[in-house]
Amino acid sequence: QVQLVESGGGLVQAGASLRLSCAASGRAFSTYYMGWFRQAPGKERAFVGGINWSGSSTSYAASVKGRFTVSRDNAKVYLQMNSLNPDDTAVYSCAAAQTLSDNPRVAWKDYHYWGQGTQVTVSS
Repeated sequence: QVQLVESGGGLVQAGASLRLSCAASGRAFSTYYMGWFRQAPGKERAFVGGINWSGSSTSYAASVKGRFTVSRDNAKVYLQMNSLNPDDTAVYSCAAAQTLSDNPRVAWKDYHYWGQGTQVTVSS
């Protein structure tokens, strides 16, 4: 089992950057595909980006590609967010999928463990 705790959210102005972290504890973290999702008020939870177990492969939603970067080390996964705009306002959650496949996991139902989420608010 894996426990996930996000941090790094906050209120920023449009154009700013934020770096979210997701601390993982539990067994075999390095064997999980890790994803970031976000949910804005009144909208469905949406895939933002993900990274495979080795860190060699990443995948991004079209809306954030070129602005957001997912990375990981032995105990954390990160979401670097640049050029933020008000449409990026949402609760951001990290999630872990039990798989060694390098294929992107973009559906929330593919994930087994979730963090509690961290709020990101971008003002115009």
